[in-house]
Amino acid sequence: MKEIILNADDFGLSAGANRGIIKAWQEGLLSSTSLMVGGDAFEEAAAFARANPGLQVGLHLTLVQGSAVLPQGGLPALTDAGGEFTDDPVLAGMRYFFLKGLRKKLRLEIDAQLAKCRDAGVELSHVDGHLNIHMHPVVFDILCELMPGYGIKSFRLTRENLTANLALDRKRLAGKCADAFIFARLADRCRPRLERLGISYAGEVKGLLNSGQMTEEYLLRVLDALGEGTTEIYFHPGCHPCATLKRRMPDYQHEAELAALTSPRVREKLARAGIRLRNYRGEEKTYV
Repeated sequence: MKEIILNADDFGLSAGANRGIIKAWQEGLLSSTSLMVGGDAFEEAAAFARANPGLQVGLHLTLVQGSAVLPQGGLPALTDAGGEFTDDPVLAGMRYFFLKGLRKKLRLEIDAQLAKCRDAGVELSHVDGHLNIHMHPVVFDILCELMPGYGIKSFRLTRENLTANLALDRKRLAGKCADAFIFARLADRCRPRLERLGISYAGEVKGLLNSGQMTEEYLLRVLDALGEGTTEIYFHPGCHPCATLKRRMPDYQHEAELAALTSPRVREKLARAGIRLRNYRGEEKTYV
């Protein structure tokens, strides 16, 4: 059986991100989303999640290119003076790995992001991360300590088949090779511990190698080559004008990704191929 989870990242980042995700859920094929608790539009997103319990919500852990939940102080610094994480993911990854003085601060911040969802009345089913920071070895180890206490049963084990991706799109070849190699190694490290904890994950995740470019045409080609089992495909839908989306992700095709998630052609292909659309809880979105 072929199953897909269609997830939208960055819920709560901005009004434009929220508009796109809400439309993709109400009018399209979206089956889950991931909540960015430090975003400017978090309260709106949380209210929508409470009013729509069928929309599965996870934590979009943010430790790079975003705002912290807790006030920060002391050295080494987790954020800048305004409470913003660095925009450089390589720098963030190096600091979190080598500066052991940051580990207690990271644990407190990660716990605070999980708790903010809980306190807002949003039941979390899964965890992923902005720029997939949740796969970072130090961050992942902290998450493994915290997730059971929050009842989290699923995790985005980010890795994507490079050969299959390049058969569809050969742009950004060197970057894709590097990303595929790095995340395959990280996944190998994460998988045994997730299994010991009884935390589930999809057989493959698509969206890593074409992040921000998950258009209708690309998605249709992905579905043609879809393997057996469960595949998560993640998107960044949004509506413009939105200054935050333009500033944070100027090259992302937010509205084209929304169009893919609301596409009649995609809906018809899923129905013809008998591909089951579900979320991490196993609930099927039957109106496909």
